Amino acid sequence: MSNIRNILPKEIDDLSLLKGIANRDNRAILQLYKLHYPYVERMILNNNGSKDQAKDVFQEAVMVLYDKVTGQGFVLESKLKTFLYAVSRRLWLKQLSKKSNNHYSIEQDGLEESLDLNEDLELHEVQEQQFEKMESALRVLGEPCQSILTDFYFRNKSMQDICEKFGYTNTDNTKTQKYKCLQRLKKLFFSGNPHDA
Repeated sequence: MSNIRNILPKEIDDLSLLKGIANRDNRAILQLYKLHYPYVERMILNNNGSKDQAKDVFQEAVMVLYDKVTGQGFVLESKLKTFLYAVSRRLWLKQLSKKSNNHYSIEQDGLEESLDLNEDLELHEVQEQQFEKMESALRVLGEPCQSILTDFYFRNKSMQDICEKFGYTNTDNTKTQKYKCLQRLKKLFFSGNPHDA
């Protein structure tokens, strides 16, 4: 399509993508998935979901976007990534709330639904910046701390599992190591200079 400039995929801008999506250009849709799906997948995998569920939610979010760009008066007031993430997050929270035997923390869903979408997007922008900063601090932290904290906080592994994986003598030693790693991570995160720790 002539609406999408012939430029490198990483340089394609949100406006060009929106025009391509409005015109059902498959290249724009593929680019949308390539650029933005990984963030949604990570969010859903980290919140009790599967890859298949992540794909379904993202597809639904893309349909919401398509409906908006082909409708009247839609103005994108945030980054496209932020918009898709926020819509996907809401869709996922709704799915979790429908599970009758869930034990997830979704009490805030009602509050989020009452928030103006722009407020939700602004909040997500801040959270995304903090998340990227945390990821950067985790990378600098190195091993075994990076894996210990990732296993415990993101993969919900037990102290016993981590103890066995890293060969610690008991779970108390594992907890001590996790605590030390967490302190180092906090220092990296709050110092603003990852190389200070």
